[in-house]
Amino acid sequence: MLEVIHTCRESGKVNYLGILDTLLEGYDRRATPTNHLNNATTVNCELYIRSFGSIDPNSMDYQVDLYLRQAWVDTRLNHADLIEPLDLNDPNLVKNIWKPEVYFPNAKHAEFQFVTVPNVLVRINPQGEILYMLRLKLVFACMMELSKFPLDSQVCTMEIASFSKTMKELNLSWKSETPIKMYKNMRMPQFEMEKIVPTTCQESFQIGNYSCLVAEFHMRRAIGFHLVQSYLPTILIVVISWVSFWMDVDSVPGRTTLGVTTLLTVSSKSSGIQAGLPQVSYVKAIDVWMGACTAFVFCALLEFTFVNYLWRRRPHMELRTRGGSNGACLADQYHHLNPTLTSLAQRSPGQAPSATEVKISQVGSAVVTTPGSATQGTSDMLKGGSASPGAADEAAHVTAQLVKNFKQNSKIKARQIDEYCRGLFPLLFGLFNIFYWCYYML
Repeated sequence: MLEVIHTCRESGKVNYLGILDTLLEGYDRRATPTNHLNNATTVNCELYIRSFGSIDPNSMDYQVDLYLRQAWVDTRLNHADLIEPLDLNDPNLVKNIWKPEVYFPNAKHAEFQFVTVPNVLVRINPQGEILYMLRLKLVFACMMELSKFPLDSQVCTMEIASFSKTMKELNLSWKSETPIKMYKNMRMPQFEMEKIVPTTCQESFQIGNYSCLVAEFHMRRAIGFHLVQSYLPTILIVVISWVSFWMDVDSVPGRTTLGVTTLLTVSSKSSGIQAGLPQVSYVKAIDVWMGACTAFVFCALLEFTFVNYLWRRRPHMELRTRGGSNGACLADQYHHLNPTLTSLAQRSPGQAPSATEVKISQVGSAVVTTPGSATQGTSDMLKGGSASPGAADEAAHVTAQLVKNFKQNSKIKARQIDEYCRGLFPLLFGLFNIFYWCYYML
């Protein structure tokens, strides 16, 4: 064999495969390169990430396609005639040399690429420098904290550790310059990569300590998708629910339909968002947002219910004498609305039927009159006897006017509540937005 190598050198051509066969004749692939020195072999690692994506919050994992590059020095593969790098991709030849026994502790699934040939490369450089490169497709676990979802930032890790060699035999370290590289045109649909931090760690077991490396990927979730699909639609739904404040109180079907429809729309939107998220025990930012939007829509519907009640309320009337023991006279309550009623109520007994007062009663619907200090005509009317037509008509007129004024006052209050809510609801919703975005974004 040495004669063949010498002949090739004289002819200007070096048979590197023949040199490799010579080196592997007495090579023991079970021993580390520094086993005879009783030192740990240092292996420099480098990652080149080709694709990074499919970050799933339900399964708490992400998928990558990467090249794992490992470099070390094995003096047993040093030869004086090896002056150029020798690249080998034959799996059978690769099996004949020592390689670091590393694995990925937080990997849930891994695949070695075989298309179209096994994606493995061993480069033997002069002076025994070895470069070992693999292409792998892996699924790594990433325990996400979703309390600020979808305004969250995540830190996903990728761990590389020694499987069988303790730190006395194998020491893993990152390459000195840019140990983790990303494909320049790589884009992630959900996240934006902020920074990559290569660190080291140490795994301790009963049989010894093992060297390991950790790559930390600091990512911030892109808000664009959720802003268009979640936040803007719900904001518009809440604003649409406020349209009922400008609708007439008599528009019961329209306001009811608007309130119920917006409430159901917000609920269905919230259910759709929750379907794509894990069932965690803590409250997420999107839960706070959807809960607040649901509360605003529900309060708008509740406001219409109260306003409609005021608008349609009809008093049950009971006529009592002035100075009676129960209640206050409505004629006094509404004297600012109709002064004529006050003058009728203040007449002397000899001029007209006794002054009457009207009190809202919660029971009974009939109008009952009680005698005043006074005239026989009113007394006979109350006893069921005949009274003068003028006196009876005048008493009925007073009652009708007071009831009318009561209804008008209730309608005025209903309209005032609508006008007040027109400014109150947007103000409260604006303050909620300021607090929400400041709290979760800062």
